[in-house]
Amino acid sequence: MSVKEKYQPVLDLGQELGIKNGNVTEENGILSISGTANTPYERNIIWDKIKEIGGAELTDVRASIKVEDETVFHKHTVASGETLSKIALKYYGNAGKYPQIFEANTDILKDANTIHPNQLLIIPNE
Repeated sequence: MSVKEKYQPVLDLGQELGIKNGNVTEENGILSISGTANTPYERNIIWDKIKEIGGAELTDVRASIKVEDETVFHKHTVASGETLSKIALKYYGNAGKYPQIFEANTDILKDANTIHPNQLLIIPNE
């Protein structure tokens, strides 16, 4: 199996996320990946996938993932059944941080207990 084949799930994830200026080369058994993610969250999930495949010591892959918009952690489209607590748990690993999301979105949210499907929420940097 080539190194590119090994890391194909990373490349697929990059395409799914719409990574811009993506470039992939393989030389002497080392895969080089570069591109620009939309948000820090997207960069993080790409790195998580790289580590999931390559393990703690990455000897066969090099990645340079830049971020287009560092002013927010991510932009999230609300799905049916979600709450700010569930969204905070997803992005911060802590449901109790939902007030940060509420405060970043007071232009469209009037009550932290009322969100609606398809609303686009800003997930602020921690």
